[in-house]
This record gives sequence, structure tokens and C-alpha cells, in this order.
Amino acid sequence: MSRFLTFILLSMIILPVSAARLAIVIDDFGYRQEIEKKVVRLSPKITVAVLPNSPYAKQIATYAHLYGNQVMIHLPMAPIRLTGLEKDTLFPDMSEAEIARIIDEAIVKVPYAVGINNHMGSRMTSSLSGMKKVMARVSNYALFFLDSRTIAATRVKEAAEIYHVDTLSRDIFLDDSINEDDIAAQFDIAIQLARKKGYAIAIGHPHQQTFNVLYQKLRYLPADIQLVTPRELLPSTQPNHTVGQVWKLLVDDANVLINQWNLQLDSRRISSHFYY
Repeated sequence: MSRFLTFILLSMIILPVSAARLAIVIDDFGYRQEIEKKVVRLSPKITVAVLPNSPYAKQIATYAHLYGNQVMIHLPMAPIRLTGLEKDTLFPDMSEAEIARIIDEAIVKVPYAVGINNHMGSRMTSSLSGMKKVMARVSNYALFFLDSRTIAATRVKEAAEIYHVDTLSRDIFLDDSINEDDIAAQFDIAIQLARKKGYAIAIGHPHQQTFNVLYQKLRYLPADIQLVTPRELLPSTQPNHTVGQVWKLLVDDANVLINQWNLQLDSRRISSHFYY
């Protein structure tokens, strides 16, 4: 009986402990409302990153929030190749005051934001001095920073640690190619990576092809994959135990419950013998 109860209790808890988690962020929101609204309606677990100076920034951020989706600020940062820049793109040599102004205004322009990620930014995110100025300002808000990793030599985490800003890092770009077969393959790689390390963060863009792939993939998401928001992956939201430690605690608790149940049975047998 004890082994049977242990099996039942462990069966109830094993899925939450072992499920691989996948977070999806869709960048460049604020320009194409029709497709962006379709993306929002796919799932409340899809997080949208809104360009603060896009024409529909406030409207689409509000729309996503009302549908239960989390919103991020897609903060423009200088790339190595200075083409196609958004207004108020951050550069490493900007003053701390100018960077603070741009971030403050972005927070007003993109309501309900819970975090920030970089739009472009290979030049900016590889500059420790530049990112220290960014993190100095971000640290004044309850926001995390998702490094889009547009360059391998990123200094985002190093700067964030100085100012105690929570950070995450992108694992997969879904749609560097907007061929649907390629996007589907990238999605599958994200799932494999999530299974391997416990979670993965994938970033895409509001292309019709990306929407088509997500529509199909999310309908048939494997049972061992849990769709989450990036915020749910932050270190501050995780338990202080390893999976092994959690497993041991749960087994110990199960054994305590089983022992208590057996004691109650023994007590009933004694009482029954005494009265009858």
C-alpha cells in the first residue's frame, strides 16, 4: 500500500518538476497592427516587444495587455552598421543624462512594460561603458533586461550585475529566414534546446510566415513543453532548490503523509479490537 501511495503522489508532482519551458518573444511591434493583433491572440504566453517610437506603440501595448500578454520595451540600440536606425537609438558615447531621458520616455510610450530588450544593438551592447549607463537607469524601475544577443561579445550581463538588474539571454532567432520551413526548423531547435537545458528563449518578428508557423506549432505543442513568459524564467522567480533537492523534499513529504496514514490505520485497528 505504501509503495502504491508513493507512486500516486510522485505521479502528481513529476510533471511540474521536469517540464521544459519555452518562452517566445515577438519583436518590432508598433508598425503593423493587423498582424500584431493576430500574434497577440495566439496565446497570452507570447510576449510582445514594442518599439517606443513606432506609430502604434501605446495602442498595441494596451491591446496586448488587455489580452493578458506581457509587454516589453524594444529599445533601439546602435548596431555596427548604422543603417535603418529608429529615433532615439542609443549610442555608447551618449551622456548618462541623454540615455536616462530616452529610457524614461520609452517607459511612458510603452505602457504596461515588464522588461526591456534591445532592438539591433551590436555596437551598443558590446560596449561596457554604454551598457553601464543603460543599467544605471533601468535599475530605477522594476524591469528586467532580455539580451537579444545580436553580437557574441555582449557586455549586457556584466553591466547588469553591477546595478543588480535581472537579465535573460536569447537562445534562438526564429525567422532570420522568413521561409516557413526554416522558421519551423528553428522552432524545433528551440524545443530541443529547452529539453536539454530546461528552458529556451526564442525571438521572432511579426511576419505572416512567422505567424503561420506559430499557429501550427502551438496547436500541437509537445506535452513535455510548457509555454511561459520570459519573466517566469528570471532567477528571482525560481525556487532556491535544485531539481534534485526539490525531488528529495517532495519524496520526504510524501513519506511523511504515508506514515501518518499508516499510523491512523493502526490506531483504528487498536480501537476496533478494544471495543469489539
